[in-house]
Amino acid sequence: MAASTIVRMSESSARDRWQDERTTFQRVYDVLVGTHEGATAAEFADRAACSETAARGALEQLAEMGIARTEGGRPATYLRNDSYFRWKRVESLAREHTAEELRERVESLIQRDAAFQERYGVPDPDAVTTADLSVDDHDTVEARWDDIAEWRTVRRDIRLLREAVERAEPRADDGAPA
Repeated sequence: MAASTIVRMSESSARDRWQDERTTFQRVYDVLVGTHEGATAAEFADRAACSETAARGALEQLAEMGIARTEGGRPATYLRNDSYFRWKRVESLAREHTAEELRERVESLIQRDAAFQERYGVPDPDAVTTADLSVDDHDTVEARWDDIAEWRTVRRDIRLLREAVERAEPRADDGAPA
């Protein structure tokens, strides 16, 4: 049996299991989570293996819940509400870790951020350039782009973790000690 046939069979069986084990609503949600650009109900239906009507119903419910958002037009497009997923991540971090653990992680990331600033001599990843590198030095250019991506992730994580620290800290109005 050819390797491509095995891959197609395993992809097919995984998709069949996904369809069998997940409701239409869950499949539309799964597709939405992996979508970063707007798509119509028909496109969601195709990806979630359901009817357009079912996809639209699930998307409208997800929009009412704040998980999805719609953009006008005919046909309307639906996309994930990134602020919802950010909020969900912050809540999860605050629930799973103490404020002290989160503060320690923030401090570690701040040190990592400072190391990037020192390495590149600029205060922000967007200020890093590749103009000083040889066009033929592909490995160095790629390494620099990897560093920039990691630096941006460090900055994003610092913001998320700081929000999580605020959520994890007990509040006087929650009945917890101030």
